[in-house]
Amino acid sequence: MSTEDSHDDHGHHLPAVEDWPRGFGEASWWPFVTAIGGAGIYLAAALYIIGNGEDPLITPVAGPAVGIASVGIFLVGIYGWLYHAFIVNFWERGASDDHGSGLRWGMIAFLGSELGTFGALFSYYFYIRAGATWPPAGLPELTSSLVLANTALLVASSFTLHWAEVSLRNESRRSFILGLLSTLVLGTVFIGGQVLEYYEFIVHKGFTLTEGIFASAFFGLTGLHGLHVTLGAVLIGIVFVRALRGQYSAERHVSVTTASMYWHFVDAVWIFLVVVLYFGAELGGALQ
Repeated sequence: MSTEDSHDDHGHHLPAVEDWPRGFGEASWWPFVTAIGGAGIYLAAALYIIGNGEDPLITPVAGPAVGIASVGIFLVGIYGWLYHAFIVNFWERGASDDHGSGLRWGMIAFLGSELGTFGALFSYYFYIRAGATWPPAGLPELTSSLVLANTALLVASSFTLHWAEVSLRNESRRSFILGLLSTLVLGTVFIGGQVLEYYEFIVHKGFTLTEGIFASAFFGLTGLHGLHVTLGAVLIGIVFVRALRGQYSAERHVSVTTASMYWHFVDAVWIFLVVVLYFGAELGGALQ
């Protein structure tokens, strides 16, 4: 059977090297688009601080405008990247694990770079914690029932995703899809909970990004993590849609495995973040 016939039999359109998004053979420029969007998000945060201080140097709308544009570029880059990495030539690949080893190692390398990014921000937090009077003035109550509920949701989502993986390997398609759906719902609710937490801090408690060095560390760490959870939800959503189309089996599960690695990583980072940033900040204040 020819390649063209194989695509027709499965109802799958032409590879990404022939339609949108286009790549260049084995190479792809979508990671660069994603990187530009990600860098723009950091730039937007800096513009927001510059534009909302006591003597703003630029218009206050510059930061949000750049942020919205950067998030759009970031999501478009992620879509193109994932499409080029996982969807292209899906039906032409073999079912062995050999073809997925590169993607798995790529994800491991990516998580290593993410660990370095979070490590830099945590180092900044520990640095300001050691050199500043504690607790900082105007620090609101950080540990609330909302934070505890959000933590329980994210931890539960790791269990449901693991259940989905085990179900796939046991060829239980219904449980696999249900596990993915549960993970996606829990992750989405977590994101909504973090948005609500920001609303409470900013609107009701007056705790904003410009309230001092602790606020910059707090919103920097929690905001970066929220962005990662959002990206993880996009990954799980793509896996879920592909699962509904029957594109996974006990032998074909590379993108499920890599998405799961990413999701468990952001879950572990959140637990460490809650212990250090939420409980640690309030405990340190109580001891002084």
